[in-house]
Order: sequence, then structure tokens, then C-alpha cells
Amino acid sequence: MSRFSLNGRTALVTGGARGCGLAFAEGLAEAGADVAIFDVIDPVPAFFEISNTYSVKTAYYNVDVSSITSLQKGFTSFKRDFGGKLDICVPCAGINRNLAFLDTGFEEHQKLVGVNVMGVYHTAQLAAKLMIENGTKKGSIVLVASIASYMAIRSQMSSAYCGTKGAVRAMCPAIAAELNQYGIRVNSISPGYVRTEMTAPFPHLLESWKDEIMNRRVAEPEDIRGGCVFLASDASLYMTGQDLCVDGGVTKW
Repeated sequence: MSRFSLNGRTALVTGGARGCGLAFAEGLAEAGADVAIFDVIDPVPAFFEISNTYSVKTAYYNVDVSSITSLQKGFTSFKRDFGGKLDICVPCAGINRNLAFLDTGFEEHQKLVGVNVMGVYHTAQLAAKLMIENGTKKGSIVLVASIASYMAIRSQMSSAYCGTKGAVRAMCPAIAAELNQYGIRVNSISPGYVRTEMTAPFPHLLESWKDEIMNRRVAEPEDIRGGCVFLASDASLYMTGQDLCVDGGVTKW
């Protein structure tokens, strides 16, 4: 079990103010890592309980991952506050829109790409540069993809979102191949249907999705966090360039 420990390591999670990002931050902290989060919204109260609950250092930075200037400022502040340490990065920030393919405008599509693709890519890039600079021997980047990279989301009009998440899963092996020389592993995690603030506006979908899932229930954010801890820790040392699909069996049924 010691291979799952993250004691002495420092993690950064984007989109960590709520939902799956918050669950990932909680899981990494529970395993012993100091955790910082980037988000454009203020964290829910549960984030501020992490430090006392798990006796780790935490910090929140208001960062828009779709802006390279904002990202760079965020990393500068993070580097200062955490002494240049970074071992784990989880680019989780993402947005979705329930828009028909024929009604998806160019600007709205650009917003999705800016956060879900460019934001993920350049968060990982800046994180990798800091890991290389500080010489970490435990570098792990966990990109957050989705079952939307495997399949159309039934009953939801999300062609642009599916495309962005497909891009995340596709970039993972190529980034992993380049960063292998620095001892940095790169994997992705693909959550299935999860009950979060992003899906809450669609209660009819949450109910209908139950019939599509092999284990007959929609996931809670905490159902996904174990996979992230696994990919961040030494328990997955022989994994890089892979996608871990945590979906209740929906893509296999």
C-alpha cells in the first residue's frame, strides 16, 4: 500500500473548486500530497477543509486556463508559494454546452476548445517545465478526458465537447513519449457519467443515463478520485501514455 502514498509530493489540479476536480484534490491530499488548485470560480467550502482534514498545505489561485497570460501568472504564484516543487499535475478544468451540431457557432466552439484542449495542453506543458526545472523523480501528469472521447453522449447534444475530449485522449500518448526522457509519466483518465454541477442542470439526463450504465447508477465525484490517485502514485509506475476509463461499464455495454 505504500506505493499509493503521496507523502512529500506537491500536486496542482485545475478546475479544482468543485466537482471532479475537487474530488481529485481531496484524493491526492488524502494520500499525503500538498495540493493547489486553479479555477475561475471560488472554491466550495469543502476545499477549505482539506488542509485540516489531511494535514497538508493547500492553496487556491484564480486562473483562467484558456488564457496563457492567466496560466503563466498562476504558475508563477504557485512556484513562489510552494518553493518550486511540483510532482503531480491534473488538468481537469473543462466546460460543456448542450448545443446541436448545426447550431454550434464558431465563437462558442472556440470557448470549448480554449478551455478543454488548449487549457489542458498548456497546463500540462507549464507543469512539465516546472517538473523538469525542479528535477522531480516522481513526475506524473494526469490529463482529464471523458467517455465523450469514446462515444456520443446519448440524449445530450455535445458534438463539440466530444471533439475536445477526443483531443485530450489523443494528445496523451504523444506527450508521454516526449516527456519519458525526463522521467515524467503522462496518462489520462476518462470519467463516465458523473453527478456534478456541470450535469446538475440536466436531471432528466441523469435519470435516463442510469439505464445505459452497466452498474445502473450515475457516479459521484468520489467514485472517480481513486483512479486519479492511482495514476499519480508509484502504484502505476509502469503506466504511461494510457487512458483509464472509469465509467461503470457504460462504454462496454
